[in-house]
Amino acid sequence: MFGLNEKLLIDGLKRRDKIVFDYIFNYYYSGLCAFCMQFLDDKDAVEDLVQDFFVHLWVKGKDLQINISIKSYLFTSVKNRCLDRIKHRKVSEKYRKSILFGSSDSELSVDLYFAEAELRHAILTAMEKLPPRSREIFEISRLKGLTNQEISDKLGISKRTVELQISNALKVLRAELAEFMPLWLILWLLK
Repeated sequence: MFGLNEKLLIDGLKRRDKIVFDYIFNYYYSGLCAFCMQFLDDKDAVEDLVQDFFVHLWVKGKDLQINISIKSYLFTSVKNRCLDRIKHRKVSEKYRKSILFGSSDSELSVDLYFAEAELRHAILTAMEKLPPRSREIFEISRLKGLTNQEISDKLGISKRTVELQISNALKVLRAELAEFMPLWLILWLLK
């Protein structure tokens, strides 16, 4: 399968060993970025994608199931993320074009279904990135429709804390959803 060094690295990742993680990050980061440039051709997007992957690798380390070499695992993983990003862009662009230029009803309804599903997934993924308390306050505010004062009274915290948590949640969600759709639509959805 793979050598002793590979096994030690994989075990180190699973244990969330910072030294092993730093070694893998420093050794592979630039190569992964160069590899991703073949797919995305946008330096900032590539760096964000590779950094997000390493964050995921650190957070999900104990759940990793690596049955191939570390190198193959890393490059395959970022390649898949690149392909997902390209697919996402194509769906978003097709959705934008159908809204701007119109299309047949049946084609539009299928496209809207997939765009809505992808949007719903993007919002849920973005919500998962919020700290638990911030997510709780945001959901009470936006989904249950309580005012900041009502949330303050219900949770026994200051109204200012509620306002700050909602503001922080909106910043994270806007950043996470920025690539998904035009800013005016994000602002409209999150108001």
